[in-house]
Amino acid sequence: MLTPTEAARAILAEIRPTAPERRPLREALDLVLAESVVSAIDLPPWDNSAMDGYAVRSGDLAAPGVTLRVIESVAAGCFPTRPLGPGEAARIFTGAPLPAGADTVIRQEDTDAPTPGDVQIRDLRDAKRNLRFRGEDIRRGATVLTPGTPLGPAELGVLASIAHEPVTVHRQPEVAFLGSGDEIVDLDRRDEILAGKKIATSNSYTLGGLIRRAGGRPRELGVAADTADSLREHFSRARGADLLVTTAGVSVGEHDLVRQVLAELGGELKLWRIRMRPGAPLGFGLLGGLPWIGLPGNPVSTMVTFELFVRPAIRRLLGHPLDFRRTVPVVTSEPITLGPKLRHFLRAVVTPGAGQRLEARLTGPQGSGMLTSMVAANALLIVPEDRQEVPVGATLNAILLDDPVHVAEPPF
Repeated sequence: MLTPTEAARAILAEIRPTAPERRPLREALDLVLAESVVSAIDLPPWDNSAMDGYAVRSGDLAAPGVTLRVIESVAAGCFPTRPLGPGEAARIFTGAPLPAGADTVIRQEDTDAPTPGDVQIRDLRDAKRNLRFRGEDIRRGATVLTPGTPLGPAELGVLASIAHEPVTVHRQPEVAFLGSGDEIVDLDRRDEILAGKKIATSNSYTLGGLIRRAGGRPRELGVAADTADSLREHFSRARGADLLVTTAGVSVGEHDLVRQVLAELGGELKLWRIRMRPGAPLGFGLLGGLPWIGLPGNPVSTMVTFELFVRPAIRRLLGHPLDFRRTVPVVTSEPITLGPKLRHFLRAVVTPGAGQRLEARLTGPQGSGMLTSMVAANALLIVPEDRQEVPVGATLNAILLDDPVHVAEPPF
């Protein structure tokens, strides 16, 4: 059996970003840039005012109370018609271009208008201030964004400001997924679920949400029965997807047929079983070039292995250069006793403690069927194979499940 780190590396070694495509900026949010963007303009494109007020020459500001003649008004979207001469000022508004000769904008609240056509400067605190210079944000010919940059709202604004549209991004990957098991049904068979005759396919709803949150486009294939024919038929529906994810059917029971069917269809099994808990029965392979990740069926195992292996694969497909959430050091606030010598990923709540440290406590019982433990958790606490007994105050690493910081290598 591989370690979780070895398994994660083996999976991502077979994953490539999706093909680039051109998209309008309004349709590119959260996609990943697949090109270098070089600005064709300076930004700002001209020296302009950072305030509503008066553009003046600092040399005319000998003392508070000086009066200047207002020669014109320059609104945003307009341009001055003449330069400033000695003793002259221009009424100006935020974003409007500065007239030639001006090197100061006096905010309007520091001025009076003693007579029509004049302005009196009461306070000189703004001498040579309140200016935004041409190109101070972006220079023409400068590389503004590089490949691998996720396009958030700020990045879209930058691209719009330099009129860079359409933009080349990696296509949003389509992730096909299915569950399997004769006992599993969808909610259209609610009466059987409530009567205790069948089990709801909660993993289908969980996986659909996880795929969407990771940036993929989910394609649900339904629930396959525990027969080779049903599995083959469901696998055929994954044609054209970028990734196939299954739950259940990858263990060693006589009804666990996923690996057998994949082999019959010409699939290549790359790995099976990992030294971890929960989630040991995990498979990975290729089916006609389509990457397949087989997750265990227990709800918690599904979610934990998705975080560690599927989410990074989706990020790689999206074109992210950093695929894994980082780990952070935490201090245990309760003793922990574990069974087999496996790397454990425990559902935990991490909160600020004394000083700068973070403290971790378990959500309660850690059975892999207890889906509510994932509702309560905000982290996965990592306990190495050699730590079957963990005392209070021990330092371990944890993956924060909402952490936006990512790293290139699996840290677990």
